[in-house]
Amino acid sequence: MPQQPAVQTPTRERILDSGEQLMRTIGLARATTKEIARAAQCSEAALYKHFSSKEDLFVAVLHERLPSLLPLLDELTRDPGDRSLQAALCEIARRATLFYEAHMPITASLFAEPSLLQRHREGLRPLGAGPQQPLLALTRYLELERAQGRVRPDADPGAAAALLLGACFQRAFLRHFMGETGPEEAARGGSAGDSVDSFAAELTGTLLVGLGAPETGS
Repeated sequence: MPQQPAVQTPTRERILDSGEQLMRTIGLARATTKEIARAAQCSEAALYKHFSSKEDLFVAVLHERLPSLLPLLDELTRDPGDRSLQAALCEIARRATLFYEAHMPITASLFAEPSLLQRHREGLRPLGAGPQQPLLALTRYLELERAQGRVRPDADPGAAAALLLGACFQRAFLRHFMGETGPEEAARGGSAGDSVDSFAAELTGTLLVGLGAPETGS
């Protein structure tokens, strides 16, 4: 029986895989399109057929290869369904923590080169992307919850969103800085006794007190 030829991974998928690997190991600043194309075994011209810029590729890596956050926030803003506020915020905190733990090693190198950071910032702007997007989306969700009466009228949705995401970001930073975690551990939920789930639950419980919402309320 003749041997079946090996299935070739589509070029776009190879570029995404190589982009994630290089961005994670050498940082976003040093991961050039030429290096990514070489790792993906394609030409740089082929890379630009699928992605308009390195920033476009970076956004695709975030959406398709790293733990997601914005899709959940967009879903909650459109229709929270029967999720309680507590359940929604707890899941947001869990996903935000995993997102920041996976995202941090990729983008940290940008801050060593201000000119590259500026070019990256300018490249993300026309794509409607950037680190402010989760904050804006979570603020919109909390504004909707306030309008529905599930958050006290004088609560500040923007401040609450900043507190939740800021705590998740700080946890990710400290764990990376102290060498206590990495992308693989983050994907499994952290180490015993300090799991993402328990962190998210404790953070959410504290935040709900400030929002004037009962932990078990809807």
